[in-house]
Amino acid sequence: MLNFKNINRFTLVLFIGLLIISTFISISVFVFILVLLCWLIVTIIGSFNITWNYHLNAYNFNKTCNKKQVAITFDDGPNAEFTPQILDLLRAYHAKATFFCIGKNVKQQPKLVQQIIAEGHTVGNHSYSHSKIFDFYGKQKVITEIETTNALVASIINKEMALFRPPYGVTNPAITKAIKHTKHKIIGWNIRSLDTVKDNEQNILNRITKNITPGAVILLHDSQNITVRVLEQLLLFLQENNYQSVTVDTLFNIEAYA
Repeated sequence: MLNFKNINRFTLVLFIGLLIISTFISISVFVFILVLLCWLIVTIIGSFNITWNYHLNAYNFNKTCNKKQVAITFDDGPNAEFTPQILDLLRAYHAKATFFCIGKNVKQQPKLVQQIIAEGHTVGNHSYSHSKIFDFYGKQKVITEIETTNALVASIINKEMALFRPPYGVTNPAITKAIKHTKHKIIGWNIRSLDTVKDNEQNILNRITKNITPGAVILLHDSQNITVRVLEQLLLFLQENNYQSVTVDTLFNIEAYA
């Protein structure tokens, strides 16, 4: 299994083996550098790709799903302009979704969090600051970000969130240690829409729909207009193909709140 612990063990054994061999025959220092470089490359890719489950196990895709169900998820809200539009569309198509909320945005838009819950959707933790350097935070700083957001949301909906999606989907040893402390379930995705990168809604829609299968988890963001336009077309596609959009806790049969 390709994960951080196994890669470290393999690299260490290989490094020690090369050291032992080098006592009998000459081995270039570049071989050792190459081994370390390969370890670094694999670790960087694994850290930035949540679907690998490289540092910790995440709920990315329900391969055992025997119903035509998918989970649409939204990161980075709640947003005063776009979240209400998204809620309107979900209501119109009788769809449910999961919103991974940033704590500082929750503080500004508590009524939107209440509305999300009232309309049958799920909320999850997406850190307090969503800092660009979140992946460089130490264990205690990550714990503080998660617990601060949990407490803020709990004060609004009287529920303790049990789901966490790390900012940018990045995982590392510090986040792993923090999650062992907070006991959150990590939610990833297997369909990344790139709606924050691409500026053509048809390209975004095609990227999603060509990968739709039962059990899929779709990543979108309720923080921009293009996502609203893509969502309406996506919901129509799901309806026409007899798919049901459900919350991630329904898709994986897990508890969303502690």
